[in-house]
Amino acid sequence: METTVEGEDRVLATAQKIVESLNASQDVTDDMLLILSSFDNRLSNISDLISDPHLKKPSNVPLFSRLTHAEKIVVSHLAPNIPLFDDNDDACEFLYGIDELIDVIGGLYALEPAPVEWIDRAESAVQSAMTKLEDELRRVVVANTIRLDAEKLYGCINSATETMSFGSHDGDVKIVHQRGGSLAADVWIDVVNEDAVSTIRDIVDRMVRAKYEKECCQVYSSCRREGLEECLGILGIERLSIEEVQRIEWKELDEKMKRWVQVVKIVVRLVLNSEKRLCESIFDGVHCDLIREVCFVEAAKMCVLQLLNFGEAVAIGKRSPEKLFRILDMYEGLSDTLRYLRSLFSDESGEFVIAEAVGVLDALGEAAKSTFSEFEVAVKGEASKRPVQGGEIHPLSRYVMNYVKLLVEYGETLNMLLEDDVKEGGDGKETTMSPLGMRLASLIGSLESNIEEKAKLYEDNALQYVFLMNNKLYVVQKVKDSELGKLLGDDFVKSRRGIIRKYATHYLRASWSKVLACLRDEGIGSGSSSSAKMALKERFKNFNASFEEIYRAQTSWKVPDSQLRTELRISISERVIPAYRSFLGRFGPQLESGRHAGKYIKYTAEDLDGYLADLFEGTPGVLNHMRRKSS
Repeated sequence: METTVEGEDRVLATAQKIVESLNASQDVTDDMLLILSSFDNRLSNISDLISDPHLKKPSNVPLFSRLTHAEKIVVSHLAPNIPLFDDNDDACEFLYGIDELIDVIGGLYALEPAPVEWIDRAESAVQSAMTKLEDELRRVVVANTIRLDAEKLYGCINSATETMSFGSHDGDVKIVHQRGGSLAADVWIDVVNEDAVSTIRDIVDRMVRAKYEKECCQVYSSCRREGLEECLGILGIERLSIEEVQRIEWKELDEKMKRWVQVVKIVVRLVLNSEKRLCESIFDGVHCDLIREVCFVEAAKMCVLQLLNFGEAVAIGKRSPEKLFRILDMYEGLSDTLRYLRSLFSDESGEFVIAEAVGVLDALGEAAKSTFSEFEVAVKGEASKRPVQGGEIHPLSRYVMNYVKLLVEYGETLNMLLEDDVKEGGDGKETTMSPLGMRLASLIGSLESNIEEKAKLYEDNALQYVFLMNNKLYVVQKVKDSELGKLLGDDFVKSRRGIIRKYATHYLRASWSKVLACLRDEGIGSGSSSSAKMALKERFKNFNASFEEIYRAQTSWKVPDSQLRTELRISISERVIPAYRSFLGRFGPQLESGRHAGKYIKYTAEDLDGYLADLFEGTPGVLNHMRRKSS
């Protein structure tokens, strides 16, 4: 047995010396190797002796020998369903075998004439190796994909958000709106375990060098596409068709739109930015930038398109006033993100993604403009016929002015969107007012016209003017106490205050003229004749009845603004009390000496002045609680 082994060793040693002596002719060497290796299987290890992967490869090692050895290495690691890159030694040996095959193929193609059979054999071995690498690439990428945490991702959005809530204490329609925060900074996260990146890079490098870049890109992009799709699910973004989006009830849709604004920022500026960095790291050193760009685009495009699909569905959906603010949020969110998208999809392969994003952005802009226009039409045509109790502020005024006040928060965006629609002022002259200012002035004008029509629902002319004052003052206060004042200008407020004063004058005339007419001297006569006393009793009786009628009615009327309420009471007092005191001083003594004087002279001037303080509180005065002057 020992003799046999020693004999084999001598044969192999002799064969190796023969090969080394044939360096003068490559063709003779290759032929001799073929003869020797086929002569006896004990000589088939010659290539192993001269192609040890742990030794530096001699430049004169024959191509056929290297091919045979590389084939053996590759085939030994092709067992299906057995992870290869979990063992570093196996992985290194397998990659070495691939490197050898790639190098041998290059050498074979350089020969004249090219040995077709050898080339086919080498490429077949490469194909088998690439199939294994595809499986390993898929396995390694999927196994090392990091499942992102929704709470941490949302935490990247600044916690400082702006909340605006408008409405009244008595249950009028409220507009409650919360604008999303912005991403704190351009940051990135690990989307694949860092330890696996070098392994993935090694696999990708061999596949690209072996000209299997298409298969490499398909596998890599598919795996990362699935990872990004999972990320959207984690962030609460469902895959919905346009029809499904348009069937969602407003309350649920509002939440989805609000979430969308945040997710667009998170996905583009954080997740896709991280994805791009990963792609650049993995394909670093690959001599083809196009592969890197295509892999990223193919991995990321469906994620972006899914987000854009929702934006498009909202843009072409049914218009309603409450949607405008969310549409503007979506427009601003996508607009702010677009420059980052352009940076990420800068290559020609990503141009269509940018085109889709621009298309959705334009659609959202048009949706905002048309929703605004439809709101204007709705305000002008709002035709509710039920008068507000007590002439108070109409819910339409509250809703519109709170709506308008909130629109100012989007001034920059709306000015840009409305710029082409508004070129001149309402009088056809050039104006320094911004496009949004002009549209809001027009919108408020439509509201005021509608309120003037609603005032006609009141049968009492005086109550009509109280209603008009309340609503006009509400408009003035909303403008004066917000950025609307700067937008609409000082003249807007001044002109409305002048109108309020005019309404107050009309109110006084409509309400108190009849009372004051009872305090005129005309028609009473002179002296103490019975006819004069009868006329005088009738005057006091009519005055009392008129005053009590006004008291009963106007204590139930409501003037919410304390300053306006006080000013009206003072104006009434200045007209009524001096006139009553004078009339009482002139004619009171003629009745006070007679019987039942208290039946006609029921009040002092001070009594009346006290009763005036009860007006416009919204609580009807009760007549039997009224104080009577004792005779």
